[in-house]
Amino acid sequence: MPPIDDHPLRYQLANELHARPFPSLGVPCRAVYLAIKKERDAASRDRAQDLAHLCALLDRHGAPHPQPGATHYSGQIGQAVVKWEQHTEFVTYTAFLPGLGARPFDPADFGVFPEDWLAEAPGVRVTSALIRVVPRPEAARINADLEDWLVADSVAVSRMLDDALVVAGDFRIDPAGHQRFAVFVSDGVGARRVGRVVQRICEIEVYKTMSMLGFTRVSAIGARLTEIDAQLTHLMTEMTHGTAPEEETLQALLRVSSELETLSAQTAFRLSATAAYEALVTGRIAVLREERFEGRQSFREFMARRFDPAMRTVKSAEKRLEAMSARAMRAGELLRTRVEVKRSAQNQEILASMDRRADLQLRLQTTVEGLSVVAISYYALSLVGYLLYPVADFLGMSKGMLTALAVAPVVLAVWVIVHRIRHRVERQG
Repeated sequence: MPPIDDHPLRYQLANELHARPFPSLGVPCRAVYLAIKKERDAASRDRAQDLAHLCALLDRHGAPHPQPGATHYSGQIGQAVVKWEQHTEFVTYTAFLPGLGARPFDPADFGVFPEDWLAEAPGVRVTSALIRVVPRPEAARINADLEDWLVADSVAVSRMLDDALVVAGDFRIDPAGHQRFAVFVSDGVGARRVGRVVQRICEIEVYKTMSMLGFTRVSAIGARLTEIDAQLTHLMTEMTHGTAPEEETLQALLRVSSELETLSAQTAFRLSATAAYEALVTGRIAVLREERFEGRQSFREFMARRFDPAMRTVKSAEKRLEAMSARAMRAGELLRTRVEVKRSAQNQEILASMDRRADLQLRLQTTVEGLSVVAISYYALSLVGYLLYPVADFLGMSKGMLTALAVAPVVLAVWVIVHRIRHRVERQG
């Protein structure tokens, strides 16, 4: 039996699930995270520039290049292992450094990415983070370290993966321009498990930041939506009370509908992307299986207080935009129906007027037809007279008597001929 043919994309689809492996991290270590995004049209950017920028970094260390068209890469640059990933709207660099620096969250660690190389990036920084991975001490020491490292009123800290690790962060930008996260690892936790947790923390941070782009977008159009809403309400009030001509109101409604459709088209991608990023943030926190640490705020609680309200605002603005578009469309259809009904009534009046004019024209035509019979008969009778005058003496009748006797037959014949001609023309019409 011959072997079955494979789908052309079978291996590509299977390998895609394993294309971005988690790093394997020993304890202690540090991670430096960077996400870069073009300011505009990031989804349709030239992705070859992302790859070229990565290759420029690798060339500084003589490291091998990724395959052409690659969307992920992992390799050694100096003492660090760098992991590069290309996403729909952004690219991320994560550098893993062994051991601990001279001081916690040392900005010098970010020097793994040279300043001149950063200046040539095909985009701007979306977020960056310093992650410190250390052995897990006693709870009191963890609390003391967090007081020194993070902002107390924003810190979120949880025991994760069945108390295998304690993870903390405050989601604030420190004076050096980076977020800070601390990971305290219990004894016996495998290197791959540590790598998965660090990767999840980076993903939570970048997806949270990308989600907030949707919030800034709806905040920017919020004032305009309020103005359009008031304008739409005013137009509908004019429709109800008939205080303005229907044609002017219809044109105004069409302008409002056009602007709403334009806003919807301009925000559609960002709003849908925000929903996707929000789901990723929620999913990444869920897989960490966090538990409360020393009665302190968890990551889920932090998101519920700070992140979720922003996402609800985005969803509310999206629904508001859809509802306003639907209102404008319904109002326009209602007004168009009213205008069409009014025009239909006007057309009925015009048709009735045309019927009356046609009736008058028919009557006039009948009158003219009678006059035509008289006129034609007069001339026909003159011709008949010329034909009959020679036989008047033979018949013993005067010319006047003979003409009088011919009047009735001539008039009747002319009427019959004219009547038949009219009916034939009407049938042909």
